[in-house]
Amino acid sequence: MKQTFTMLQKIKQLFSILWPILVAQITMFSMNFFDTIMSGHASTPDLAGVAIGSSIWVPIGAGFGGIFVAVTPIVAQLIGAKREEEVSFKVVQGIYLALFIAILVIGGGAIALDSILLLMGLENSVLRISRDYLLALAYGIPALFTYQVLRAFIDALGKTRITMMIAVVSLPLNVLLNYILIFGKIGFPALGGVGAGVASTLTYYCMAFIALIVISHHKLFSSYQVFKHVYRISLKEWKGQLKIGLPIGFAIFVETSIFAVVALLMSTFNTVTIAAHQVAMNFATMLYMVPLSISSALTIVVGFEVGANRLKDARHYSYLGMGMSIGMACICASILLLFSKEVAALYSKEAEVIKMAQHFLIYALFFQLSDAIAAPIQGTLRGYKDVNVTFLTACISYWGIGLPAGYYMADNTPLGASGYWIGLILGLAVSAVSLFGRLLVVQRRQKATRVNQ
Repeated sequence: MKQTFTMLQKIKQLFSILWPILVAQITMFSMNFFDTIMSGHASTPDLAGVAIGSSIWVPIGAGFGGIFVAVTPIVAQLIGAKREEEVSFKVVQGIYLALFIAILVIGGGAIALDSILLLMGLENSVLRISRDYLLALAYGIPALFTYQVLRAFIDALGKTRITMMIAVVSLPLNVLLNYILIFGKIGFPALGGVGAGVASTLTYYCMAFIALIVISHHKLFSSYQVFKHVYRISLKEWKGQLKIGLPIGFAIFVETSIFAVVALLMSTFNTVTIAAHQVAMNFATMLYMVPLSISSALTIVVGFEVGANRLKDARHYSYLGMGMSIGMACICASILLLFSKEVAALYSKEAEVIKMAQHFLIYALFFQLSDAIAAPIQGTLRGYKDVNVTFLTACISYWGIGLPAGYYMADNTPLGASGYWIGLILGLAVSAVSLFGRLLVVQRRQKATRVNQ
């Protein structure tokens, strides 16, 4: 990364960081997609087992993984402030913390998993597959969390193409391992859906190994000498990283878990409604990769500019990212409006499902507009290391407003299942407005602080 002086330079730098993140995000999203699809070709219980397992793991994995996003603004600000000598210590402590949290997650899962699955009232075959799938995934958690720290470090330097390449290489590897282990090829036993969990674990270790090799040997990272010194565990540094990372992780968990809860609440409706909801939500999630990637890119560039005390440039990047996100949302909304039937037909051949999915996809238009504002602001605030209000906003807007409103409308009005979508849209809109207000406050404080110095 380098200092920029014109808006054109800022656009070029932001886009050069952004597009590899977008490719990587879509690639990582595709891994879960292929796990589910390929398990479905094994048997219906395997499909159900992996789907249930994923619905449990995704919010937990995303939430705890979000803690390590803290490494990105920490390192970006150090680079901007030209304090590169401190980077190695921060990254190594992040790895120690990731391994410690991985142990806690595995231990918590060992204690609570059986009780959670039993409460869901699953058939014995589905329960067994879900349990074994999650147990197989558990072995890969240390590698996944370690990789997320290393990725945060690489991305903080603006070298997002490297993490993109790691993701692009890992996806076909994951699909190949799925094929071998799910269906029992080249002498391996057919593990069904459980094989998808084993394949994911092996893929996580490959990703972590590749990142370690790149950081250790690539000339772009040699000056930081990340693994040259063996540091003692620093609880003080852990506290500093958790102060930033925990609100980020909790906010991500709050956001992802509410969609899982709505999916469970949808189970009270008929099969067509459930299927149509999953179609629309899956496609909306894929479109969300765009503002999410812009958010990640803004954390990097804003953190870099704040570290260098170039607050005006940080503000310019924040509004540039927001404008880019809104523009992309308008394009995506136009595609949805014009081709909703074709999009729905990608997922199902049943006329009823397609028709209802089209109805839900219209609501996804409003998802895009709210996300286009909220996601870039979240990334910008992380660049400023301002994360606590984002977490509180997520709790209030999603769980305090969106879910109760959706539940009320679904149960007490003719809207039915559409009530949940309207409730989620309401929560997203409240979040977007609140976060924009917080951004204005933070930027004014930063400006006032600089004037008083």
